[in-house]
Amino acid sequence: MEMIFDIIQYGFMQRALISAIAISIICSIVGLFLVLKRHSLFGDALAHVAFGGISIGLFTGVYPLWTAYIVAILSAVGVNKLRESTKIPPDSSIAVLLTSGLAIGVILISISGGFTLDLFSFLFGNILLVSNDDVIMILITDAIVIPVIYIFYKKLVLIIFDENQAKVSGLNVTWINTLFIVLASITIMASIRLVGVLLISSLIVIPNITALMLGKGFKKTMFISCAVSVFSVVFGIVISYYSNLAPSGTIVLTMVSMFLITIIAKNMKIRFNKIVVTK
Repeated sequence: MEMIFDIIQYGFMQRALISAIAISIICSIVGLFLVLKRHSLFGDALAHVAFGGISIGLFTGVYPLWTAYIVAILSAVGVNKLRESTKIPPDSSIAVLLTSGLAIGVILISISGGFTLDLFSFLFGNILLVSNDDVIMILITDAIVIPVIYIFYKKLVLIIFDENQAKVSGLNVTWINTLFIVLASITIMASIRLVGVLLISSLIVIPNITALMLGKGFKKTMFISCAVSVFSVVFGIVISYYSNLAPSGTIVLTMVSMFLITIIAKNMKIRFNKIVVTK
């Protein structure tokens, strides 16, 4: 705790911690729905599309995050419509989304003469460099995503576990899926500053699969996932600051460590219970 109190006196660390906590919460919430829908790589695909959008922004001189937002949302909605109309499997549509965004980015980079420092910051992230405007944007994203998911919570849960039953009950599944995809898109875009395009799926997937291993109910799993994510980003930022390491990599390794600890603890519990039963 003393380490945290030492660093929060700096403005850039205050912005980093506030942004990281806000991002980790919405990524955990949105990510749980994606993981249970077996769309774990959707976040990764959107991040690669964002890479294409960022490249467009840097190439045209427009603020990269705005072009990334527009490209990601339009692409996600378009691919979802394509999947529903042509019955393309979810993993195939995600692959199309991922490779298309990456291809656009690579072409624009080659035209513009190679990587720039700005592009590297978006690829690998650096939460320590967030500005006041970035913090405001991230908090606004939280203020939009969390209330909307709360309002449509029961409908989203029903669609996740039984989409056919949701259709039979009269829900407009297409509209709700589109709304959720838009929420997922803006969540991914807001998260790029934390871990970058290349590691964004870790925020979506790792805390949730860690929480799911504990076998709790849906709401408890969501809270556990948020707790794992918040701890990981705060611990990762603090350690990276004192160790002079990349924050994004440190955060992801912290999440992976918690996942591995959970696996070990669960296996030890199973073995212990077997020993008790045999006795």
